[in-house]
Amino acid sequence: QVQLVESGGGLVQPGGSLRLSCATSGTIFSRYVMGWYRQAPGKERELVATIGRDDNVDYGDSVKGRFTISRENARNVVYLQMNSLKTEDTAVYYCKVVTMGGTYWGQGTQVTVSS
Repeated sequence: QVQLVESGGGLVQPGGSLRLSCATSGTIFSRYVMGWYRQAPGKERELVATIGRDDNVDYGDSVKGRFTISRENARNVVYLQMNSLKTEDTAVYYCKVVTMGGTYWGQGTQVTVSS
């Protein structure tokens, strides 16, 4: 069974940084595109960043230049380094993988940017 577990969220001041981690199990991690998404209260879930199996990356417009996605295939972990955080980055952040067997999401980790 595929499982994704996010960690690293918390409360940070504007301008600060956080690094999120998503640990996966139950699948051959290196084969698939991994993604980070977020959902703020009252808003739809939106793409933050994706990383392919050859490390090609894509970012949502609102986070370009501030966030960096990376993966460590040996440990089955994908990271999201978030710098220069803004209050509008406040959301629950989710990890996602689409495999041949289906689409899987983690439970989410809360990121709150506030002074």
